[in-house]
Amino acid sequence: MSDLRGGIDLGGTKIQTAVIDTDGSVKGEARRATPTEGTPADVATAMSEALVEAAKAAGVESADLQGVGVGSPGDADEKTGVVSGARNLPGWEGSFPLGETLAKELGTTVRIGNDVQVATEAEFHLGAGKPYDSLIGVFWGTGVGGGLMLGDKPWLGRGAAGEIGHMVIKRDGAKCPCGRHGCMEAYAGRKAMEDEARRRHEHGHKTDLFKLMKKHDKPRLTSSIWAHAIDHGDKVATHLIERAIEALGTGIASAVNLLDPEAIIIGGGLGLRFGERYMDDLLEEMRKHVFSETMPDVKMASLGDLGGAVGASLLVSH
Repeated sequence: MSDLRGGIDLGGTKIQTAVIDTDGSVKGEARRATPTEGTPADVATAMSEALVEAAKAAGVESADLQGVGVGSPGDADEKTGVVSGARNLPGWEGSFPLGETLAKELGTTVRIGNDVQVATEAEFHLGAGKPYDSLIGVFWGTGVGGGLMLGDKPWLGRGAAGEIGHMVIKRDGAKCPCGRHGCMEAYAGRKAMEDEARRRHEHGHKTDLFKLMKKHDKPRLTSSIWAHAIDHGDKVATHLIERAIEALGTGIASAVNLLDPEAIIIGGGLGLRFGERYMDDLLEEMRKHVFSETMPDVKMASLGDLGGAVGASLLVSH
């Protein structure tokens, strides 16, 4: 048995894995595209393959790891390892025993946690959140997820705390992938933004988003495709990103009014791509709605794409 542990960050676009030592240093990593079709079992297979590759890069077998932590979207039950309602993943409307399945494939103990919460805890302990006792992690990607650290401790509520993407910012507003209306994610989640861009394109709005997607051989409108389109003055792409920033600012401000944290940490695929670029716009939108005269610090996640996998690996030592 080595002193290394594994971490898997399961996202709607990519599966990022890493093997970490006791100091939190990355010794091996690997990435796979998240399957766009199939079943939860197909996603689990892609996850185990990526982790095995990361372990080989670190010079070990997956069975030699102390354990593997997984940050998963949806309702991730830490006690049973079952993940339910991960609607941004193929065929995952119901429940699937992800922990048990991966443990069999990898030959080691597997712990499951919420993807954004574990990424938030990684930033709190090792990244941009280190100076603070309380913060909200806002991870802007395929969906919009949140994680909470309050009084130096994670806050999970009854198991589903931190779902900032499903704060209602507009009553009877746009339909969200969750099936409800007016959620922040309905305006800012990459999946919802892609659906809206497709609707506008079909209704005659000129956009190069889907040409760029084909040109770069991408199955989705990734953050890099959005960036290419905006850099070339695409009006649909620019408007939808600006609309997303407005939604994020409104929703984050409401969370700040409720919890009054010291800091907000912005991460996720779109967050890392556009957070710095639109930071002034985001802060301006937040200031319109924050009740207190003292704004929290707003920082970019510093662990980058590996933050979720590093955070997931911390589940093993809990």
